[in-house]
Amino acid sequence: MALTAFTSRLGLGQGRIRPQRAAPASGEYLFVLGDEDPGRRFELAPGDFTEVTQAVDVTGVDLVRTALRFRVPAGAPAGLAWEASLVVDGVKHARTLGRPGRERLVTDMAANVSKLFGVHTVGVRLELVSP
Repeated sequence: MALTAFTSRLGLGQGRIRPQRAAPASGEYLFVLGDEDPGRRFELAPGDFTEVTQAVDVTGVDLVRTALRFRVPAGAPAGLAWEASLVVDGVKHARTLGRPGRERLVTDMAANVSKLFGVHTVGVRLELVSP
């Protein structure tokens, strides 16, 4: 596996980790897209993204929701922003932009899946975008 900005420290400050800076809502682990340690720098371009997905049977389900802590580095490149989105089968259904140097809890992202049935891929994507 090639090391990227999102995989160079898997298990330490990226991926599924025991958090050092924030308490998880439940359980002992967090899934970190980016890095838990502030100040880490990488060369990224608009459109670069990472995501975590899982197969979900949405039969009889109206909404899928996510709750996340969204922290954007203060040194985000000028003219670019981080976007967190809820994706179903690779399509963005809800999104929020993060402001440089800010952290917030996002508890209101939801996707309407009431017209779908069977197993679909549901996930959270973190992407560098031009707002």
